[in-house]
Amino acid sequence: MSTIREYTGSSNYYDDSYVTKNKNYANAFLSGLSTPTTNSGDFSLSDYAMIKKGTYGKLLKAYYAKEKTEKAASGGDSKPKLSQMAGNAGAMAKSVQALMQKSLWEKKTIKEKNETTGEESEKEDYDWKAITKAVKTFIDDYNATIESAGNSNVKEVLRNAAWMTETTSSSERLLGKVSITVGSGNKLELDEDALKSADISTLKTLFTGYNSYADKIMTKGNAMATAAANAGGAYTNNGTYSSALSQLVSSKIDTKE
Repeated sequence: MSTIREYTGSSNYYDDSYVTKNKNYANAFLSGLSTPTTNSGDFSLSDYAMIKKGTYGKLLKAYYAKEKTEKAASGGDSKPKLSQMAGNAGAMAKSVQALMQKSLWEKKTIKEKNETTGEESEKEDYDWKAITKAVKTFIDDYNATIESAGNSNVKEVLRNAAWMTETTSSSERLLGKVSITVGSGNKLELDEDALKSADISTLKTLFTGYNSYADKIMTKGNAMATAAANAGGAYTNNGTYSSALSQLVSSKIDTKE
């Protein structure tokens, strides 16, 4: 009943003139149902009269016309599909943000243990274990985003996905220097062992600083999440993420940690 009430008081939802002229049918419908009946399971005379006049049919037509319009506005993608898309893009933007953290690219005191002698030693070096994990997480999220976006019918999602693949393509030579290659379906592939021998300055060029490869990808990841969420109705009236979407993105990130 609450859904039907949304159609009263406004003609925005009605395309047919005869429905527009009778936009208060919902009120009549509701008042008819509230009319006392002899038996609790029987229709009232008001209900019968409304059925005979075709009022119920007009209400149903208006309801399903609105539902069809909402689906068309999302480009035909279902809400679960759009939520998944927004979650993937949002998670990717978060993993890029983590990759861009200054502390990740600073030398640290690394403890090592000789497996033969059992002796421990310390040295100043980059935390390659943490760097490899951050790069791998980004690549996994990037690939998931590309895959879900490629199946979308939302123009803004596809536009941002195309921009991302173009950005990756233009950085392909530099990515190759740190053992990241572009494979089938525009997905990224990583040689983890080779990454540990990569030039640190090249990695910093790719993944740190304004207008770097990572910065551009993060921007488009956020834009893609926005487009998918907006198409799926996951935005509030003031244009901010709904709590549902925020929780979705957070849950995807938490499962990776």
